Amino acid sequence: MFRASTMLRVARLGARQMSTATGRPDGSYRRFGRTIGTWMVGTAVLASAGYYVGKDEIDAFDHEEPASELHLSPGQQFKGLPIIEAESTGRERLVVLGSGWGAVAVLKTLDRDKYDVIVVSPDNYFIFTPLLPSATVGTVEFRSVLEGIRRITKRIRGAYVEASAVDVDFEAKCVLIEKPGEGRAWLPYDRLVVGVGAQSITRGTSGLEFCHKLKTILDARSIRQHIMANFEKVMLPTTPDDEKRRLLTFVVCGGGPTGCEFAAELHDLLAEDLKHYFPQSVRDMVRVVIVQSRDHVLNMMDSVISEFAERQFARSNITVVTNSRVQVITETSLRFSTKHEDGTVTEHEIPQGFVLWSTGVCLTPFTQLLCQKLPDYQKNKHAITVDAYLRVKGIRDGSVYALGDCATVEYPHLLEHINELFESAHHEGAEITRTELEMFVKNAALEFPCAAGHLQSLVDNFGHFDTNHNGTIDRSEFRSMLEYVDAKLTALPALAQVANQEGIYLGHVFNKLASLQVEHKSKDMSADRKRRSEEISVAPFTYHHHGTLAYLGRAAAADFGQGQTYKGSNLAAKYMWRSVYWSQQVSLRTRFLLMMDWIKELFFGRDLSKF
Repeated sequence: MFRASTMLRVARLGARQMSTATGRPDGSYRRFGRTIGTWMVGTAVLASAGYYVGKDEIDAFDHEEPASELHLSPGQQFKGLPIIEAESTGRERLVVLGSGWGAVAVLKTLDRDKYDVIVVSPDNYFIFTPLLPSATVGTVEFRSVLEGIRRITKRIRGAYVEASAVDVDFEAKCVLIEKPGEGRAWLPYDRLVVGVGAQSITRGTSGLEFCHKLKTILDARSIRQHIMANFEKVMLPTTPDDEKRRLLTFVVCGGGPTGCEFAAELHDLLAEDLKHYFPQSVRDMVRVVIVQSRDHVLNMMDSVISEFAERQFARSNITVVTNSRVQVITETSLRFSTKHEDGTVTEHEIPQGFVLWSTGVCLTPFTQLLCQKLPDYQKNKHAITVDAYLRVKGIRDGSVYALGDCATVEYPHLLEHINELFESAHHEGAEITRTELEMFVKNAALEFPCAAGHLQSLVDNFGHFDTNHNGTIDRSEFRSMLEYVDAKLTALPALAQVANQEGIYLGHVFNKLASLQVEHKSKDMSADRKRRSEEISVAPFTYHHHGTLAYLGRAAAADFGQGQTYKGSNLAAKYMWRSVYWSQQVSLRTRFLLMMDWIKELFFGRDLSKF
């Protein structure tokens, strides 16, 4: 690993070569010149690419005027509370709740001057969540993973309100917002996007007040302070050895991407930086434990990746405990139970000086309230149910949308309709011909738009399902077809790329619908006719999996689906992982800051200050 001393040696070598070179430069001088030239060309290429990607952001910063100030409507109230009004432009008002991946993707995709946009969020920034584990140990700085919402909304002249949504009235089309200590007010909308995310699930475990979570930048700062505080306390002469071992036992509850990447970043901190500043006797006491409820870590990825991760952790002396559930957490210990292959269960208790809770998500209080207002349509206990167009089920005019971790797309169960589907598919005889199947798929795709792609694959794999090879599909073979489609229509994972794709989709949908508003107003269309017209104009949402990444400590792995994986335990894999996230930044500013952070970490190491 290069540090300042390495950089100094390179500089001295270059200076010596330059001062002593006479006539034709020797090989060392030419190599030094090529290295400097490569760095200059690389910097120029990155700067050019960054400007091309961020030129809209720069133009908005230079030329766009800020949104007008919001006011309370004088003399008007709703349910005893004031109403917020904005400058009237004749455009529809689009209210976006949240500042996460989905909400920001909508804002960045919207065209200018199509909607009056108001963003409501308690945080006036967007967090690039995949790099939060890096921020906990100082690999990147906190502000390098943040982008101010006002910088994002300025391009579309959107307004921002620092508040939280606490209630909604679907009939009046108003959302109640609140800033603690500043009062409440109703905000009217024409279209509402709910992207408030989710909160960590507790699973009935007691003692979560002694745990850290990793959802916000404040969580990352708190974790960073706790880690360094433990190491500094260990160095006190008055700290007993048993207390030192407890303080240096770091437990991660949950073997998903966040938990594994935090454990990997913590190991990098120990192996690359703390070893230069703390004695070997202290480093020998450090213990990192991952407690996972499933039989493997990263169980949502291919088994090849899970096994690779566990081998990598074993080489890094990170203990992985599988098939275990945390029962009780105290200020100084953690108790968990492990289920063995023979069905027996054993109880374990370990001392702990730090616990990270990273075990899944559930509804926030606001999304719970929203679901309670639509009891006949919202029966999912973990997320808001939306249709194939990301519209909240139960809203007649389709004016409310939800995306990201707080939403789940409702997929049909075709097998439940096998009788009517089979009867509608064949017209002559008792079996379905290939031509009849093609016609059935075309009609069924209109009725079940979210299954259109998988239905088309039935035609492409006709011979596979025709098990008796007679050129037709009987009822049992048709059942196998529907089982195949139902198996493919699974709930989307709670990933940043899912929310990002949903936000981009909704942004394009809103751009298309904006052009329909004049037609709807001129024809005075009913809510049902307006909804059908919008469905005809836009395609349903389709998720395209681009792969799942995981950083494993000087190693990285990727699962691209359908058995395609990548894994590497070298610096090339590490910088491949970094380059992917660098390219996914939402602004030129954060790209520049990340590049600077990684260069600083390369030459000078991580900042070990506790502040």
